[in-house]
Amino acid sequence: MLKIVLNCFVVILGAAAIASGFNLFLVPHHLLSGGVAGLSMLIGYFTKFDISVMYFVLNIPMLIAGWFILGKRFISMSILSVVATTWILAWIPVQPLVKDPLLASVFGGVLIGVGAGISFRVGGSTGGFDIIGSIVTRYRDFPVGTVLVGLNGLVILAAGYLNQDWNIALVSMLSIFVTGKVLDQIYVSHTKITVYIITGHTEKLLSRMLTTPRGVSKIKIEGAFSHTEKDMLMTVTTRYELAELKRIIKQVDPSAFVNIVETVGVMGSFRRR
Repeated sequence: MLKIVLNCFVVILGAAAIASGFNLFLVPHHLLSGGVAGLSMLIGYFTKFDISVMYFVLNIPMLIAGWFILGKRFISMSILSVVATTWILAWIPVQPLVKDPLLASVFGGVLIGVGAGISFRVGGSTGGFDIIGSIVTRYRDFPVGTVLVGLNGLVILAAGYLNQDWNIALVSMLSIFVTGKVLDQIYVSHTKITVYIITGHTEKLLSRMLTTPRGVSKIKIEGAFSHTEKDMLMTVTTRYELAELKRIIKQVDPSAFVNIVETVGVMGSFRRR
């Protein structure tokens, strides 16, 4: 129970960082963030709709799809993040802390990256395109990062065209780049990750891991010093599913030795049939 409360607090803290990045840095200079937030800002800048309301409304269909496809726990955290961000956006006044748009883009990007990163760390997301990424990687071995960059690029191009000011579009791209780099440092920079788990509770852990869409290999190993035989489980997963896998491991075998490494590429079936 304490763990759940702590995770919820971290998600709300992340939402506060994201909302601060929006209203104190990006929005006053009409800059954009990535994902659904950027789309919400674009609509808010050129219509009478409130950005916080649009952020909430545009996330609803993605949260509903995620609820049925990705599971209640992941989406529950994402719902909390979206609701908290929406509320804090409405509460924090839109006022610039810096006058230079370039500084605003950098520090706004840092705050948003920190907020998104710590939300990922506790098994949630900030909604929007993150949920799209989670759904796609669950069913297809597909370069989701490229798709998300493309979607963000369309939003940025629309901003440059509508504003007739490509400086704003380019500075917004810098903000999105900074956000991604900060998120990578806090969470994990690679879409696909290989996880090696040395455990004494093989069957119990396997029964939990096999409920995920990724295959698992069991390898017999022997300790070089103790000569004790153990099992090592190996699986390739995605950054969107890593937090859930770590939670399963901690529940089943908190003393398990886990090695998480980057995966350059995968050949063959990535999704368990």
